[in-house]
Amino acid sequence: MSDHPILIVDLEATCWDSSTSETQPQTLQSMEIIEIGCALATRQGAVLDARSFLVRPVRQPQLSDFCTQLTHITQSMVDGAPPLADAIAQMNVWLNNIGDDFIWGSWGNYDLHHLTTQCAIDGANSALLKHDHLNLKKLWRRTTRQRKRTSLAAALDFHDIEFAGQPHRGIDDAQNIARILPFMDWSLEAEIITTRDTSMRM
Repeated sequence: MSDHPILIVDLEATCWDSSTSETQPQTLQSMEIIEIGCALATRQGAVLDARSFLVRPVRQPQLSDFCTQLTHITQSMVDGAPPLADAIAQMNVWLNNIGDDFIWGSWGNYDLHHLTTQCAIDGANSALLKHDHLNLKKLWRRTTRQRKRTSLAAALDFHDIEFAGQPHRGIDDAQNIARILPFMDWSLEAEIITTRDTSMRM
């Protein structure tokens, strides 16, 4: 088992009440990232550093009431934030200080796909995407053999852990995912990891 730290990333994005007929479908192309929550942790669950990078949406700059109620990210917070390319540049500086000795993970593959898609749309060059990615939900499912209740809330409940902070805030979600790391069977990691081209790492 490798002892490299895990950089847990949890994204929050623009969203709206999909039950209303006038709204467009919520897709990776239509939803814009508004927060990149990060928690660098050991595999024993100790958080070494945590950061929140807020992002200003540019195609749909006005947050819906539904989005604000869900994430507790307000309009004034994103209005004062940089667009994605600049937020990614800030994050790259932070990652450079961490060094290259980590892999990153998220609860499922959604965060990997959304970050990849929006960086391509907005011309953002994310150093994170040059690192290997681990689907932590899949690793947890294989460890516990849970198949039905696999949300972050359900995983915490499975281990009798109470959520700390605000659900659907990226930085809080990331730090709560870190609390599940000690329960992972890390011998299964190699079967699940998405390997990136190490020759392209910044």
